[in-house]
Amino acid sequence: MTKINPVNILKEHDLKHTKQRVRVLEEISMDEVAISQPELEKKLGKEIDRVTLYRILNTYEDKGILHRIMDMNGTANYAICSSSCSEHHHHDEHVHFNCTSCFKIYCLEVRIPKIKMPDGFTAKTMSTTAYGTCEKCNANPVKPD
Repeated sequence: MTKINPVNILKEHDLKHTKQRVRVLEEISMDEVAISQPELEKKLGKEIDRVTLYRILNTYEDKGILHRIMDMNGTANYAICSSSCSEHHHHDEHVHFNCTSCFKIYCLEVRIPKIKMPDGFTAKTMSTTAYGTCEKCNANPVKPD
């Protein structure tokens, strides 16, 4: 898990550093896995209402601070972008791993190779998701009753 400084990130992206914006970045950066909006809502409690959280997440995604990963149920999850992302252009082109046991989503340091798009097609981002069992679940398998 990379330690981030939320205030510096907001300054770098020309965003005001409000209490809510700082709290969202702090919460997202606390774990090594991506987090969904419903999970964030639960963790933040009454600190931030749903609409404000939604706007913050969209702003962060637009500015290249977060990237969105869809889980197996179609729920959006968010993770901190690498430093190579910029406004409206995400370059976090790495493999996402969706554990089918604990349902956590990991950003893996496995790069997606460059793919030549057919004439007339322009890709803005690439995404590859691997499904299986993460190292924690493999180390502690659940035994059937």
